[in-house]
Amino acid sequence: MNADVVIQIVASGLTLGAMYAVSTIGLSLVWGSLGMLNMAHGAMLTMGGYAAYFVMARLGLPHVAGLLGAMVVGAMVGLLVYHTVVRTMLGSRSFDTNVIIATVGIASVLENVVLKLFDAQPLPQPLVIGGSLQVGRVHIPNQNLLILGVALVLMVAIALVLQRSRAGRAIRATAMNREAAQLMGVPIGRVYAQVLMLAGALAAVSGIMVSSIATLSPTMGGDPMLKAFIICVVAGLGNVYGAVVSAIALGLLEATAQYVIGVRFGFALLLFLVIAILIWRPYGLFGRRQVVRL
Repeated sequence: MNADVVIQIVASGLTLGAMYAVSTIGLSLVWGSLGMLNMAHGAMLTMGGYAAYFVMARLGLPHVAGLLGAMVVGAMVGLLVYHTVVRTMLGSRSFDTNVIIATVGIASVLENVVLKLFDAQPLPQPLVIGGSLQVGRVHIPNQNLLILGVALVLMVAIALVLQRSRAGRAIRATAMNREAAQLMGVPIGRVYAQVLMLAGALAAVSGIMVSSIATLSPTMGGDPMLKAFIICVVAGLGNVYGAVVSAIALGLLEATAQYVIGVRFGFALLLFLVIAILIWRPYGLFGRRQVVRL
């Protein structure tokens, strides 16, 4: 394996990892704060990709408007999930199970809305930049560099929000102990709505990233949703920072596996890795063992 091959694998792996990280952060935030698996996350990703397409291709607005428009649509879908599902089910005895079923239903509705509005024909994502950067004899597309740059900016922004802002402290307090945070005056309902809106905005950006490399389709969110869940399990459900590290590592691993043993074996290797990690550390690489005393 020469230097050019290594550069190509690293470039592809970082691009994959960046896309996975942006999608996984939202899923991990929701799990860590609300204790729910949002099965509509993939549909929110799809809505973001199509929202960007609509703003740029149909309305003729610039790329920045497409990105912002997609984030707004994703945030609004997250708010819709809160008011239609979470708010009414929160506190119920079977919340964990019921919310999975309910968000599966919302995902189906959203996919059919996209299918009705845009048809099933694959569409190109307008938010694409041409050209490439040459490193040695390898040409790295500028689109990959854009994806990596946007992902880094978003990850730093999320870290700053969680660590430095009042809303971020409220989210962390709610994730640690919901009852104690509520007793200290934290508005739990507003925190949950903010988390779902933030997750929706991140999913929308991830949808733009995925569709800029592939194409837009009503079912495009299924594969990123599954991989985001795999990364959450590997990192430890609810561990946001661990999810970022795991996403980058798994992106590099998948790119290496695709080169060494073939593209069709990349996803199978990820599944095998999940099984091995769950046998070794059932609570994830960065998760903490929880002991329940009866």
